Amino acid sequence: MTDKQAGVGQAYDAVAELYATMFTGELASRDDELALMGELVAAPPVAADGLPVGDLGCGPGEATALLGGLGIRAVGLDLSAGMLAQARRRHPGESFVRGSLLSLPFADASLGAVLARYSLIHLPPAEVPYALAELRRVLAPGGRLLLGLFAADPTLGDADHPVPFDHKVTTAHRWPLDTLAALLSEAGLTETARSVRQPGPGERFPQAALLAEVAS
Repeated sequence: MTDKQAGVGQAYDAVAELYATMFTGELASRDDELALMGELVAAPPVAADGLPVGDLGCGPGEATALLGGLGIRAVGLDLSAGMLAQARRRHPGESFVRGSLLSLPFADASLGAVLARYSLIHLPPAEVPYALAELRRVLAPGGRLLLGLFAADPTLGDADHPVPFDHKVTTAHRWPLDTLAALLSEAGLTETARSVRQPGPGERFPQAALLAEVAS
C-alpha cells in the first residue's frame, strides 16, 4: 500500500461512523444504479457458475449487503479499517476484507463481477490504468465491471482529462466518460452501457456509471 493510499484509508477512518450514518439507505433509492447492479448478478460467471461479486471500495457495506440479498455470494473490500468495522457491524452476514485496488487479494479470474462504486475517484489518474488492470485480472471470462464515478462537467470547463476537486473526505477526480472508457478498453474490458444524471440535492457534479465486460 502506497503512502497516498494509506492517507486515503486514514481519511475515511476518521469519518467512518458519520459517513455510514449519513448514507444509510442512499443506494436503495437509486433505481438506475440498482438496474445496472442487476446486470452484474446476471453475468454468466455469477448466474451460471456461482462465482462471487466483489464490491471493491465497499465503505460501510450497503452495496455488499444489497448484492448478497439478491441471492449471490458477495465480498466487500476497502482500504479503510474504520469503514470495514462499520460494514461488519451493520452487515454481520456478509464477508469483508481489507485491501487495495492496486493489489487485490483475489486470485486470477476468481470473481464473476465487480462493483467499484466511487472507488477509483481518489486514485491519482496515473494509477487508474494499474487499478483497471487489477480489476481485469480478477474477473473471469464473461465477467462484468460496474464503475460509479463523478463525471466531467463541461459547464465547468472540463475537457478530456480528469479534474481534481475538494471532496469532503480527501481529494477526488471528475472523469470524462470517453477517457475512462478508453482506459477500460486498454485494460481488456469493453463498455456495454453508461448512464449520467445531473446533480441532485446536496450534489455538486454529474454522477455517472460505466458497465463493461470481459470477452468470454
